[in-house]
Amino acid sequence: MKAPAGASPAPTVRWRPHPLDLVAVVLAVTGAGCALSGLLPRAETTTTLHRILPLLLFLGTVIVLAELTAVAGVFDVLASRLAIVSRGRWAALFLLCGGLATLTTLVLNLDTTAVLLTPVLLALARTLRVPAGPLAVTTVWLANTASLLLPVANLTNLLAADRVGLTPLAYAERMALPQVAAVAVTMALLWHAWWRRDRPAGGRFVPPARHVPADPVLHRVALAGCLLFVAGILAGVEIGLASTVALTLVLIGFVVRSPATLRPGLVPLRLLLFVTGLFLVVQTLGQHGLDDLVGDLLGAEGGAGGAIRAGATGTLLANAVNNLPAYLAGESVLPTGDVTRLLALLIGTNVGPLAAPWASLATLLWFERCRAAGVAVPLTRFVLTSALLAVVGTLAAIGALLLVG
Repeated sequence: MKAPAGASPAPTVRWRPHPLDLVAVVLAVTGAGCALSGLLPRAETTTTLHRILPLLLFLGTVIVLAELTAVAGVFDVLASRLAIVSRGRWAALFLLCGGLATLTTLVLNLDTTAVLLTPVLLALARTLRVPAGPLAVTTVWLANTASLLLPVANLTNLLAADRVGLTPLAYAERMALPQVAAVAVTMALLWHAWWRRDRPAGGRFVPPARHVPADPVLHRVALAGCLLFVAGILAGVEIGLASTVALTLVLIGFVVRSPATLRPGLVPLRLLLFVTGLFLVVQTLGQHGLDDLVGDLLGAEGGAGGAIRAGATGTLLANAVNNLPAYLAGESVLPTGDVTRLLALLIGTNVGPLAAPWASLATLLWFERCRAAGVAVPLTRFVLTSALLAVVGTLAAIGALLLVG
């Protein structure tokens, strides 16, 4: 059918890469150059790739699992149920949203909370006609600070558990009290700095209608996949295998019920390139002076002072660069047997990367989601309160780690 005479032609939509796409490609190309040029010795390259391949399998499968879970309406159903259960009480909604963000981070990972739960809570804020800031900050803060308990919650946890040879349950036992401390500090600061300050008149809101998923069968299959994944982790199944089996179940459901949903774009190529390149680049920098610099920052002191110094180093480096290279740089310096300082470094790189937008990939992705939803979180207020949380949360979690021994 021809366009009417005089009508303007339809505008051509030009694809433009996202800035994070460019960062991922540059890192991947730089990392490959380091390996191929010999800047990173072949033995180190082989060791690094051998270590990250299982991590890449896990990341790829769990992100797709989370995306399909969101499409199936699992997060939307949970969010609407929370608002209904709270019965219009602002304080109850605060506790339930904080609990949902914590649970999502623990059993899937922090990027799931930042990428998929953030839009759900922002949409919930619009539905309830309440300020979006408190709900938005809840997701990004707990995406970072609630990522200590299980290895699956954060890539840095996987690296740490592998380095010290802890099984998922043994790792969780060691990090349980630090996790409780970090979440407690986060929730206290969330309430006083955001939720109480922005609460609606009388601390009440009108509860929404119950959300009904478009395809109840897919909803149940996706929920079953998530529960299967969690059960596998708790049973000690290798994380890559657990996420792959769970994803396979959900994929079968989508092949039968909604095959058009399955597209190549679901694969988190950007994240996989980012992680691979970052590992290779940081390993190369470590061979050429970075290890010495980080070693000076960490020092050789043991005990409580050494643990606090390790956590402070992780927090400082994470906010200066990013939490993943910060952990990698610190890990390469600390002895394998120095478990307490290694876990303190981990706490600093998990709980601490909040003061700067680039401090963690989850925080970057969260900013992107808020911008896409047209939500402007007050930047000065966010940075100041986030910096306070980074310091107090890290110290509280390290204190709990020292109590565990």
